[in-house]
Amino acid sequence: QLQASGGGLVQAGGSLRLSCTASGFTLDDYAIGWFRQAPGKEREAVSCQSNSGDSPDYTEAVKGRFTVSSDDAKNTVYLQMNNLKPEDTAVYSCATDSPLDDGICPIKPFGSWGQGTQVTVSS
Repeated sequence: QLQASGGGLVQAGGSLRLSCTASGFTLDDYAIGWFRQAPGKEREAVSCQSNSGDSPDYTEAVKGRFTVSSDDAKNTVYLQMNNLKPEDTAVYSCATDSPLDDGICPIKPFGSWGQGTQVTVSS
């Protein structure tokens, strides 16, 4: 099970750090993606970290502003979001690839999405 947290309301230019914590399995064994869905829009991939240790991939809109990191001891992946913009407003969720996949990005998200965490950026 994955649980995303850390969202909130922030002014444009501000920062937030989201957490994605796994229970019941080791997160480092999988490729991990952050996704977001804005109201009325399709869910989009924000970042993806393969299990090989390669640098994460980021969608163009967040490059240079968002950074993925992890804490294996806490079985948690983080999404540091800096210089937030109103267009970053969305529900953010994390997902892994399937246990049958190869741990390489991009991923086909496996399992249910859960509630996600709301990020609202005011102008």
